[in-house]
Amino acid sequence: MAEYIYLSNKDTLIIKPSKKSPLLLRLIALLFAVVCGVFFCSIRLKQMSISNRIRFQPFQVLGRSYSEYGIKQIEISGENDTKQLEVPPVYHLTQIEVPGDNDTKQFEFPPVHYPKPQTFNRTECAHNPVQYFAIISMQRSGSGWFETLLNSHMNVSSNGEIFSVMDRRQNVSSIIKTLDTVYNLDWFTSASKNECSAAVGFKWMLNQGLMQYHKEIVEYFNRRGVSVIFLFRRNLLRRLVSVLANSYDRYAKLLNGTHKSHVHSHQEAEALSRYKPAINSTLLIAELKEMELTAAKAFEYFNSTRHIVLYYEDLVKNRKKLKEVLEFLRLPQMKLKSRQVKIHRGTLSEHIQNWNDVKKTLNGTEYGSLLLADYRR
Repeated sequence: MAEYIYLSNKDTLIIKPSKKSPLLLRLIALLFAVVCGVFFCSIRLKQMSISNRIRFQPFQVLGRSYSEYGIKQIEISGENDTKQLEVPPVYHLTQIEVPGDNDTKQFEFPPVHYPKPQTFNRTECAHNPVQYFAIISMQRSGSGWFETLLNSHMNVSSNGEIFSVMDRRQNVSSIIKTLDTVYNLDWFTSASKNECSAAVGFKWMLNQGLMQYHKEIVEYFNRRGVSVIFLFRRNLLRRLVSVLANSYDRYAKLLNGTHKSHVHSHQEAEALSRYKPAINSTLLIAELKEMELTAAKAFEYFNSTRHIVLYYEDLVKNRKKLKEVLEFLRLPQMKLKSRQVKIHRGTLSEHIQNWNDVKKTLNGTEYGSLLLADYRR
């Protein structure tokens, strides 16, 4: 840039630089503004793209109407049409679709409950939601072991077979009264976590009034938002062995005059496993079919509830199934433990007195695979 040099009257040399061009400064400022604008616009466009790809949908239980409970219908106008949504008065289920790398995954949000117990104050946990659940199973299907796993979670209270007592299942009224007490957190057992429970439930065997009053119970579960955990055994022959051995020990009391349905040491398990029941091979296939039919009826009766289906053998082989259970109950992931020890280990031939008769009866039938099935725990 040119400079002007001149001499003053007093022979002093003065150099004055020329003024910078204002046009160049304006161009620099304009360029900076354009770059910033493009940057912020790109961020906003990405946010809009993600939000447009997430869609909320109402969750509906197939074949179930909530109109009898006074549930209102509302109309929501969309881009193409108007949809009617059923809104329960206390809770609702929602599905959220989130795009992944390869496909879109659906996540289900179960009902949210904030019980107010009559026997104590939830204090700082009053605003923490609680999930309601019921474990539907059959005796000697691994439900006791499974429940100890759940109760090892610091936020789970599963209260055992509360309907094993006849007075609690005499009629529908007594059943509903018991259920209300449990889900209101007013039922106290050694498993109760009290004010800070995040999930509360119990075990319910099919022969404890569940099938007899299934219509009223399904109505209650759907109205209160109770999640059902089905737990059965695939190998019904192993279940039969366990049932017969447990029935024998009720009277024999092999452990120092004490009957135990579950044990916590290998010594006790070995002592109980020494008894080998004899199975009536003539009635065996009919008994296995009856077990299958009973489980199928339970699935049919409670299919309209929010539920998950588990099998004992799958839990034994793959502990990741427990992660699915915690996700189903919307609980934080934790390592679940149990002190229970399996009683009848090894192959079935080691635990059945008349093994050859049983083998001859089942070979070549639809139940022949039960003779070979084996697993470890």
